[in-house]
This record gives sequence, structure tokens and C-alpha cells, in this order.
Amino acid sequence: MAQKRHNSKHGNLFASLAKRSAKILGSAPPFGVALGVIVIWAATGPVFDFSDTWQLIINTGTTIVTFLMVFLIQNTQNRDSEAIQIKLDELIRSTRGAHNAMIDLEELNQEDLDKIKVLYEQLGVKARGLDKKVRRTRAPRKFPAQ
Repeated sequence: MAQKRHNSKHGNLFASLAKRSAKILGSAPPFGVALGVIVIWAATGPVFDFSDTWQLIINTGTTIVTFLMVFLIQNTQNRDSEAIQIKLDELIRSTRGAHNAMIDLEELNQEDLDKIKVLYEQLGVKARGLDKKVRRTRAPRKFPAQ
């Protein structure tokens, strides 16, 4: 069953922030800033005698940035994945001869997905074995229960 989204004010605010942040932080200028910070940090090593504090500054900074970026990246990937699944479901739904049982496959357990994969692998072997021409073969009629 698909997960329900929380359409709270905070959820929308986070989604909006994550989307804008991913767009901005995934561009060249922030990369340049990060690279600049590392170059400056490295250049100051001899000034601070490569002390533990000097090392701790970069370690702490990169840890915090990495920790926060994980959530932004995951949110972006979740949105993109969900949008792709919806688009694929619509293509399946609207394509004549397609099996609507393929809609929402991502919601099946691994065992059922493996059964469907085997059926389609068998279709591929059968199609390649008939002749060198590309053949359109009907998909199997039996799918695992949903």
C-alpha cells in the first residue's frame, strides 16, 4: 500500500526548502565555494601547525554539511522516484494491450516481483529463440496476487 504523505505546513515547508536547496546546492557556484573553503583550510595548515583543532574544524564542518545533505538528497530522490512511478503507471494504464497488473509493482513484496521477473525473462528467451526478427509476444496472463 502506498505511503500517505503528511500535507502539514511543516511538511510542505520542508519539501519546498529541500527542492530549492537541491537546485541551488547542486550547481557549480556552491561547489566552487566548498572547494575554496577546503583550499583555504589546507593553506592555513602550516599557520596552525596542523593542530588537532585545525583538523577538527574541517571534520566538524564536513560532518554537519554531509548530515544535512543526506536528508535533502533523499527527499529529492523520493519525489523523483514517485513522479516516475506515477508516469509509468499512466503509460501502462493508457497503453492498449498493456497489463494493468503492472501498475504499482513497486508495492509488491520481493517474492512476487521475482515471479513476474521470471515470467518476463521467459518471454525474452522465447522471443529471441523464434527468429532474428523482433517479435511482439503477449505478456503472461497469470500474475501473483496483489
